[in-house]
Amino acid sequence: MSARKLVVALGACAVLAVVAGCGGSAPMGAAGAAGQRDQGPVKIGALHPVSGSNAVDGLQMRRGAQLAVDAINAAGGIKSLGGRKVELVTGDTQGKADIGQSEAQRVISAGVVGLVGTYQSAVSTNVSVVAERNRVPFVMDVTASDTIFAHGYRYVFRVQPGSKVIATAAAQYLKQVSEQSGKPVHKVAFLHEQSDFGSGAADAFDAAARQLGIALGPNISYDAASVSDLTAQITQVKASGADVLAIAGYYRDSLLAAKAIASVKPDLAAVWGVSNGAYDQPKFVSDAGQLGELYFNTNYHYDATNPATTALREQYQRSFGDPMRTGAVLAYDAVQVIAQAVEQAGSTDPEQVRDAIAAAHVAPLTVGKGPIEFAGNGDNSNAAPVLMQVQAGQVKQVYPPEKAESRPEYQVTWRP
Repeated sequence: MSARKLVVALGACAVLAVVAGCGGSAPMGAAGAAGQRDQGPVKIGALHPVSGSNAVDGLQMRRGAQLAVDAINAAGGIKSLGGRKVELVTGDTQGKADIGQSEAQRVISAGVVGLVGTYQSAVSTNVSVVAERNRVPFVMDVTASDTIFAHGYRYVFRVQPGSKVIATAAAQYLKQVSEQSGKPVHKVAFLHEQSDFGSGAADAFDAAARQLGIALGPNISYDAASVSDLTAQITQVKASGADVLAIAGYYRDSLLAAKAIASVKPDLAAVWGVSNGAYDQPKFVSDAGQLGELYFNTNYHYDATNPATTALREQYQRSFGDPMRTGAVLAYDAVQVIAQAVEQAGSTDPEQVRDAIAAAHVAPLTVGKGPIEFAGNGDNSNAAPVLMQVQAGQVKQVYPPEKAESRPEYQVTWRP
């Protein structure tokens, strides 16, 4: 073993020690779980926050995962296993890392062949440890943090583009769109929630923006779980003279920022979401009121140019009376990845399923450069971010041109 591989292995061992000693044997209860996989429906675990501050997104994602299961069963189940049906085994992480960890262990003990989840990077970090220890594949639907991939895990995969990819694209798109409008960006302030998700987005955006010659500051963080008002932070942005405010946050806190912006009225050309959990959501438009074209977001997104995606979102609307968010589409994609791997492997053995996931070629319903394919570290090689904007009360894909529904409108109609 090379020195580099030894370091990676030892690093992974240290992380896995959080759950149990790092060794060659599987954890207790593995035999019982294996027995459950060999009979009855093929079980896939879905871990999302269906209670707590992110429950709306979590419930959306659980429903998206269930729609994928329903589609697989309607098409005849897992054909290579004689048409065995698929069953979703759900867990509520409550948006808490420790709860996510215990729920992952519970669901794995129920005999799942793989896990999808979890919406929050801190939760996915703990679930990754449990999945790796139990040798059960974990396909992350929504998890922005890149630090999970520093441990050399074999059983952890991600469908969405990571924080660095999104944040780098966000800086590039800002420079390109602002220059094309004839009003080049001057200075960017960054507001972000303080966990790995928000801090990672801010750091990656900072690095990319500096390389592009964009001035930066201030960088302001907050606790997404406890914040109730962001007026003071937006007042600080106003005083800084920044003409663009970049924001990385979840739905509730990003909506608080929008309300503070409406109140403080900083002189901004744009509010530039970076992996933002609100500014590409139809609900945000109604919750935040009349905003003009101020709000952009660079993020993963359902592919509005794909007829299959449109059909799925129409089905979701009919079934649940609510627009289907991108997180739910990613959960759908993640379940399809695991189910197709079981089909390809012709087995419910997690090791064989893991190998089939590593070799996957799955057509996504989200924006990408091609099929879902995983690099050696488990990241989706073809995941791609897209720029969206609130236009005439609707969220539209506006950049890059090959994925655009309409052209970006930068500093056109909004004034403080």
